[in-house]
Amino acid sequence: MRLQRIPTYALPAILLSCLLVPSAAVVSTANAAEVDRNTERARELFRQVYDDVERGDWSVVTELSAADRRRLENYLLWPDLKAAQLKAKLRALRGSMAKPATEEAIERFLAEYGTLRPSRELRYRHTLHLAASGQPKRYLDAYRSYYQGRDLARLDCLALDAEILTSRSTRIAGRALDLWLTGQSQADECDPVFTWLREQGLLNEEHYRQRFLLAIEAQAFSRARWLGKSIDAEHVAVAEAWQRAADRPETYLRNFRKAQPSTEDRAMLVYAVKRLTYRDPQLARTLWAPMTERYVFSAAERGDTDRHIALWTARDGLDGAHWLLSRLPEAFRDTEVHRWRARVSLRDGDWQQLLDDLNAMPPAEADREEWRYWHATARIEAGDAARGRDELERLAEERSYYGFLAADALGDHYALAEMPLEADEALIAEIGARPSIQRARELFFVGQDSRGRSEWDAAVRGFDDVAKQQAALLAHRWGWHSRAIATAASAELYDDLTLRYPLPFAEHFSRGSKAASIPADWAYGIARSESLFMRDVRSHAGAIGLMQLMPRTGREVARQLNIRYEGLTTLTDPITNIRLGTSYLGQMLERFDGNRAFATAAYNAGPHRVDNWRERSSAADPLVWIENIPFNETRKYVRRVLTAETIFHWRMTGETRRLSASLAPALTPREETLARLGGPADEQHHLDR
Repeated sequence: MRLQRIPTYALPAILLSCLLVPSAAVVSTANAAEVDRNTERARELFRQVYDDVERGDWSVVTELSAADRRRLENYLLWPDLKAAQLKAKLRALRGSMAKPATEEAIERFLAEYGTLRPSRELRYRHTLHLAASGQPKRYLDAYRSYYQGRDLARLDCLALDAEILTSRSTRIAGRALDLWLTGQSQADECDPVFTWLREQGLLNEEHYRQRFLLAIEAQAFSRARWLGKSIDAEHVAVAEAWQRAADRPETYLRNFRKAQPSTEDRAMLVYAVKRLTYRDPQLARTLWAPMTERYVFSAAERGDTDRHIALWTARDGLDGAHWLLSRLPEAFRDTEVHRWRARVSLRDGDWQQLLDDLNAMPPAEADREEWRYWHATARIEAGDAARGRDELERLAEERSYYGFLAADALGDHYALAEMPLEADEALIAEIGARPSIQRARELFFVGQDSRGRSEWDAAVRGFDDVAKQQAALLAHRWGWHSRAIATAASAELYDDLTLRYPLPFAEHFSRGSKAASIPADWAYGIARSESLFMRDVRSHAGAIGLMQLMPRTGREVARQLNIRYEGLTTLTDPITNIRLGTSYLGQMLERFDGNRAFATAAYNAGPHRVDNWRERSSAADPLVWIENIPFNETRKYVRRVLTAETIFHWRMTGETRRLSASLAPALTPREETLARLGGPADEQHHLDR
C-alpha cells in the first residue's frame, strides 16, 4: 500500500532526508537539534541575501563567514540562489554576448540542476538571451530541444527569425502565416517575421482580410482599423463603425438609417444593442423592438438578443423581467434563464410561480442546494408545510449555507460535527521526505510563497486521495494553510474543520476586529474566502494580500490609520494587511447600517455597486436580496463568507450562532415560517456545541 501511494522513486528522497534531518535511531537529540539550528540559520541567511543577489550583488554571499557560506551551499535552496545570480548576470548584459565564464557557469548549472524549477527558469532566460545577443544557431538548438511545439508565440517567432538569419527561410512561410492569423495583437518578437513576409511578397490582401475578420470577431476594433488600411477604405469604415457601436451604442442605434442592412450591419446592430443593455436594459429594449419590425433578423439573432435583454432586465431588478424570460423561445431558455426566472419570482414573493419555475428547471439544476431550499420554502409559504418541512430536514443535514438556513427555519441544530483526519505518521514521513515537497516547504518558510505553491501543487498532483489527505495534514502542521485547504478539497476531505478553517494570526485578527467594531469570525470568513490566507496573492483585478485590498483602498485606509504605506510591501505584510482589511470592513459595515450582507457584497464588488443594487431591488428580506445579486461571483462570495463566518464562530467559541443572525440585526429565523412548521417563536441564536 505504501509503495502504491508513494512510488519507489521516492527512495532517493528518503536517503536525502537522512542527510538533511538524521534519524533519531542514529543521531542523538543534541545532534538533531544542531541540524534544526543549521537549517533555520540557512533559511535566515537565504532570506537575508536573496533580494540583493537577485539585484546582481553576489558580494553578500562571498562576504559571509566560511561556516555560513557552507550552510548556504548545503541548503536545499542553494540552486535557487545560484539561479538568481546567473539570471541577474544575463539581465546586466542587455543583449550583449556573455563572457565564456558566464556561459560555462550557466551550462554547469543546467547540467547539475536541470530538473529543478530554478533551472527551467534560468534556461528560459538564457534562451531569450541567445536570441537577443545575436546567436541564432545556439538559440535554435535550445528552442528545438526544449520549446518547439509548445505554442509559445514569443519563442516561436524568435525561432522563425533565427531561421531567416541562418538562411533557412524556405521553411518558415507556413508557420509564420499561422502566427499572423490571430485577431489579437501578436508578440513584439513576431514583428521582424511579419516584416519579412511582407518583403518577400508572402502577405497578400487575402491574408489581411482573414486577420481583419479575426480582429472583428475578437472585438479588437482598433487593430481591425489598422489592418483595414492595408486593404481598402471600405474595411477602414467597417472597423470604425464597429468601434462606434462599441463606444456609443445608443447613438449608433438611433443614427442607423440603412434601408437594407447587410449581414454585417445586422451583426453590428445586435452588438450595439447588447452593449447598451449592460447600461440600460429598458432603453435597449425600446430601441431593439422597432428594429425587429423594420429589418429581418435571423431567429438566432433575435432569440439571443432577446435573451440578453431579458436576463439583464432581471439582474437589474426591473419590471417585466419574468414575462420577458418566459416568452423566450424554448431554444433560448437555458439554465441561466431558468435561474433568473426563479429569482424574479422569489423577489416578487410569488411563491406559486416560484414553485412552477423550479419544477420547470432541468433536474440537475433543480437538485442544487439553493433551489432545494427555496422549493421547500415556497411549499411552506404556499400552504404545503408538511412536505416543505421534509425537504428542509433533508437539507439541514448539510454543512453549508443552505443547510444552515434550513436548520434556521426548523430551529434545528447545525450539522457541524467535526471528524478530524487520523494521522498516518509513516505516510506523512514518506511524503515529507520527498525532495519536491521539501523544496516547496523551504520556499514557503523563506517567504517565496508563490513559487512554493507551484512546486507543492506539482508535487501532490500525482498523489492518490489518501496521500493527498495526509499531505494536507502535513501542510497544516507547517502553518501552510492555503495548501492544506486546497489539497484537502482536492481529496474530498471536508470534515476536518480544524484543518479547513484554521485560525492563523489570531491575535491580530482579534485586535484589528475589535478596533473596527466587527466580529473576528466575520473577518476570518473574509480572509479565507479572499485568499485562503495567502499573504502574497494578487487577484485579476489587482487586489493584494491576505484580505485582498486594492492598492488605492490600502493607501487610503493606511492614511486614515496613520500607517506608513509602502505599496506592495505594506499590502503583503500579513499583520498590516489584517489591520487595513478589518478597518475597511468596519467602514463598510458602518456605511450599510450594520447589514453584513450588504457590507460583505461591498467588500467584494465595491460599495457603489451595492448602493446601485439596493436602489434597484425591491427585496426587503436579506436572503432574497442575496439571491438577486446581479454578479454571480459576488453572490457566491457573500454566501461563502457567511458560511465560513458561522463555522469560524463555532471554532472560536464552541457555540453555534445562527447564520440568519449575521444578515441584519432585525432578521431572525422567519417567525411566520416557524409558526407554520410548529417551531418556537423565540428561537435562540446560540446553541450548545
